Amino acid sequence: MAAAHFEAFKARLDKVLHEKNKVNDILEKIELKTGVKRLYIALVFISIIALWLMVGYGAQFLCNFIGFIYPAYASVKAIESRDKDDDTKWLTYWVVYSVFSLVEFFSDIFLFWIPFYWLLKCVFLVWCFMPVPWNGSITLYYRFIRPFILRHQDRIDTALDKAKEAVAEVGHFNVKRSSCSGVVDNSWVVIIVAAFPN
Repeated sequence: MAAAHFEAFKARLDKVLHEKNKVNDILEKIELKTGVKRLYIALVFISIIALWLMVGYGAQFLCNFIGFIYPAYASVKAIESRDKDDDTKWLTYWVVYSVFSLVEFFSDIFLFWIPFYWLLKCVFLVWCFMPVPWNGSITLYYRFIRPFILRHQDRIDTALDKAKEAVAEVGHFNVKRSSCSGVVDNSWVVIIVAAFPN
């Protein structure tokens, strides 16, 4: 059963490696010079990254680099395109990424004990941005995050409104205090109030 899944994975990967793009052009040149199929070159590269994520120095950086750089680049391309679907796809990824980062922050003390955590996190992030129908960010968003947000939307909006009012009150208090002392430095207040317009 596992062998059949691996063969299917290899077939899909080989198909992707023959699409026209800059990375595949480089792989084609390497394939021509070495005589080794680009599929095997890619599998060796993936294996080296996986091994590095398991035991290498800087595994945390590499994992976060992989989970951030490509999605950030694809998000910029989505912003610049006229297609709305790619914007939605990448916004969904960043929502899932943010929720995962928040959960990770509060459970950091326990994550230390999980063997090969950085490899598992990297696999999770790649699953979340892969361009496949079973994309992780779409699955997690529609199965867990969206229902939670919709169920608690009124309370969240109320809390955000109170926070906006508190920031505005602190800003106005600071402006009055600064005016009384003859110094008006309220540029940070303008920035905060601009972030929470009425």
